[in-house]
Amino acid sequence: MAKTISYKKLWKLLIDKNMSKSELKTVSGVSTASIAKLGKSENITTGVLVKICEGLQCDFADIMEPVSYTHLTLPTSDLV
Repeated sequence: MAKTISYKKLWKLLIDKNMSKSELKTVSGVSTASIAKLGKSENITTGVLVKICEGLQCDFADIMEPVSYTHLTLPTSDLV
């Protein structure tokens, strides 16, 4: 089964630390564009993840996790 990366753990960690995305940007030194990519679950470089972990003093497992996803299917009534 195909997998993707979820950053829900990062957003939960920010809530737990009472930290905004702007504050994350400041403590980690990552760009606004990189944070936006994380919000959209888009590909991000390992270097950005390292900076975030250093800024938050955490490990990769604290901010992300692999998740399985299934492909969207059409209802059978839409098939010709």
